[in-house]
Amino acid sequence: MFHKVLIANRGAVAARIVRALRSLGVRSAVAYSDADAHAPYLEQADEAHAVGPAPAAQSYLNAEALLRVLRASGADALHPGYGFLSENADFAARVERAGVTFIGPSPQWIDLMGHKTRARDFAARHGLPVNLGSGVLNGDAGEILAAAATIGYPVLIKPAAGGGGIGMVPARDANEIGAAVERSRSVAARGFGSTEVYLEKLLEKPRHIEFQILGDRRGKVRHLFERDCSVQRRHQKVIEEAGAPAVNRERVDGLAARVADMLTTAGYDNIGTVEMLMGQDGSFQFLEMNTRLQVEHGVTEQVTGIDLAAAQIRVAAGESLDAVLPPVIGMQGHAIEARVYAEDPKRFFPSPGKLTTFRPPAARGIRVETGYAEGCEVTPHYDPLLAKVIASAGDRRAAIDRLTEALREFEVHAVKTNIPALLQVLTCEQFRAGDVHTGLLQEILCH
Repeated sequence: MFHKVLIANRGAVAARIVRALRSLGVRSAVAYSDADAHAPYLEQADEAHAVGPAPAAQSYLNAEALLRVLRASGADALHPGYGFLSENADFAARVERAGVTFIGPSPQWIDLMGHKTRARDFAARHGLPVNLGSGVLNGDAGEILAAAATIGYPVLIKPAAGGGGIGMVPARDANEIGAAVERSRSVAARGFGSTEVYLEKLLEKPRHIEFQILGDRRGKVRHLFERDCSVQRRHQKVIEEAGAPAVNRERVDGLAARVADMLTTAGYDNIGTVEMLMGQDGSFQFLEMNTRLQVEHGVTEQVTGIDLAAAQIRVAAGESLDAVLPPVIGMQGHAIEARVYAEDPKRFFPSPGKLTTFRPPAARGIRVETGYAEGCEVTPHYDPLLAKVIASAGDRRAAIDRLTEALREFEVHAVKTNIPALLQVLTCEQFRAGDVHTGLLQEILCH
């Protein structure tokens, strides 16, 4: 096992990894920016190291600064959390060249799955269903029109190096395609440093269902069932649950097994999530693979009893999957998570400010993951996620009721939050019936 792990991240995920390391008896060192100098999890860690000014480009996205902190800390492993440099293959390779273990998949996996068209090709070669799409497009208008016509409108233009829904632009006919491609290219250049885009068939009102997997360095991969992440705003998940409601259990379990078998054959070697879209006809299409711990991993932990953060660290340290996971994993009950953001609940613009009141709910069956405490400043420099509130119960309806009550009890003053929008979803009968899709939140708010 590792002696000390540097956490190259902030907020709720930094606090979560500190807790996992403590459970394993491993020392934790946290990198922090000037804006996070008073974050509560710094006191919970064994060490804290300043990494740079508040802007992410000068701190959590600054590979040189993080590598300097890594050397100064004497850590023998680095955990990237999620976001920032967690899926940057070059950074992972530099960490390993420094003689330090990168807690995540090997750099070649991060590189492969980080490029969306190559990831699609990989999935198709290994027998997963893949949505109609194109390769990377050049700037030729004729090629773009021909590709869209072959796929059939409506289409979705997507950055090849992207993720998180950033830069995805729909086009419903040939009159829209040119401007949509340019818009996607522009966003991709700013967000990912690449103008490469490609086309996919746009599915109407799909569900977003993803499969949690874990692999070791010895050639074995297992799945830990699925999550439904269909409730989204601007392609960003806001409510996630395990397991998925109103699905064909046999079909979903079979697909999870296929995903695990595919990645075992290919030699995947750490944590990951295979994301898929489910059409209204019940068919599945590969969307992408995230080569990191997911924001929503907690709902899987609640229904399986597996500490995913600790498991990821253990397999990175060289333990076998047989030692880390029980022989049989099942799902017990239901878990649902709401992401509470410091943002306007109607327009979803960030709402920075000082948390004069910050009192998360504390009740039976409620788990709260946060990197904030009362008196902390929510800055405009980072994602405005305040907390993840997870409710667990024996069945889905009870879990929803428990989460609804918890959100009503969550006291936050001096910044706006999206709690009113979350409550609109949770109390909507369509959602409660399990009739969900990626456009549901917008439908509810516009009703």
